[in-house]
Amino acid sequence: MKKAAAVGIVAALSFAAAGCGSSSGSDKSTVTLWMYPVIGDQAKSQAFWGKVEKDFEAANPTIDVKIDQQPWEGRQEKVTTALVSKKGFDLVVLGPDQIPQYAQQGMVEAVDDIVAPAKASYLPNSLTALTVNGKLYGVPIYQTITAPIYNKKLFADAGVEKAPETLAELKEAAPKLAAKKVAVLDYPGKPDVSLNQSFYPILWANGGSVFAPDGKSVAFNGQEGVDSLQLLLDLKAAGGLPENTASKGNDIEGGPLAAGKTAMYHAATAGQADQLAAAIGAENLGIGLPLEGKKRVAFGIPGALVLAKHSENKDAAKKLASYLASPEVSAALAKESGFFPARTDVTVPDQSASSTEFAKSLQYAFPGDSHPKARQVMSVLAPHIQAALLGKEDAKTALDAAAKEANQLLGSGG
Repeated sequence: MKKAAAVGIVAALSFAAAGCGSSSGSDKSTVTLWMYPVIGDQAKSQAFWGKVEKDFEAANPTIDVKIDQQPWEGRQEKVTTALVSKKGFDLVVLGPDQIPQYAQQGMVEAVDDIVAPAKASYLPNSLTALTVNGKLYGVPIYQTITAPIYNKKLFADAGVEKAPETLAELKEAAPKLAAKKVAVLDYPGKPDVSLNQSFYPILWANGGSVFAPDGKSVAFNGQEGVDSLQLLLDLKAAGGLPENTASKGNDIEGGPLAAGKTAMYHAATAGQADQLAAAIGAENLGIGLPLEGKKRVAFGIPGALVLAKHSENKDAAKKLASYLASPEVSAALAKESGFFPARTDVTVPDQSASSTEFAKSLQYAFPGDSHPKARQVMSVLAPHIQAALLGKEDAKTALDAAAKEANQLLGSGG
């Protein structure tokens, strides 16, 4: 009886062990990647990632890859829950604004060793954006970038020989276009629009920053910030912003830029450039470098593979990360997604003319001021900028009020 019982226990344990392992067999390691719809077309996305799985597994027969397509909506909450519960994924795609808090909480693994063999081939700004306290916490697999897009015809009709390349030229052109009942800048003041595509690029161009160097307080209410918001208020006074600028979003289709009522959007994506070209004619589309103040800065972030600290198959996950970051896969992903490679040794096949122009701004890419509470601070600041655009607060008052709230948030520890 004892022998039979022992055999039964061994069998039960064996069954339980099999149930906890990969469905592909105990000789395989399973790596789960949470991927997001960086390829907008669902059918193309499924085909692309299906091929990635197949090709990688063919070259690595002891690894079973599961690419789990996730929605953008609710990403932060779901990722946090997965990391806290220590299940859900081995790798996940995140941006640099999300990574610092997870790194500081010890929930993700440093990945310097994955990037090291080809470190010189990555865009320096991409790696800097993913570095926390001297360690790299993301493997870049794509890079986004923004740049000014504009209507050449509107500037020509107003007697402006070339579209503004600096903030000063933007202000100078405003009354000339206003005389033609055209706003020079399609500024999206709706608080729902990320400040990375509205106020921050102007702040950065003027040499300002959102946070103080130690991260314990904000700095956007310094002189650089006041000058940046005052520029917007001066443009508004000169007829240089849309009448509904305080409540408008940054949609191109159906918006004033496509309708020929505004002339330039300073922080557009390549996809938005294509939309504008379709509306006004490709011959009238202009794409410029980031507007220069004290410097040129373009908002652009790397999409990076982040390795969960709780992963039980780290070596296999690192192999997959290296594969996805390879020039071959990076080039294919850039072609299908419309984003850009995070490496300089990658040639994107059949890259469009507009994407080629946008790529010129990659050297100016800046991911924003990295801070665990960057998003919360943004939500505090945006309504005060809107209030200034509505004429309810002057530039200094608006930014000081926002800074007071933001500093309370930073000091809360919550």
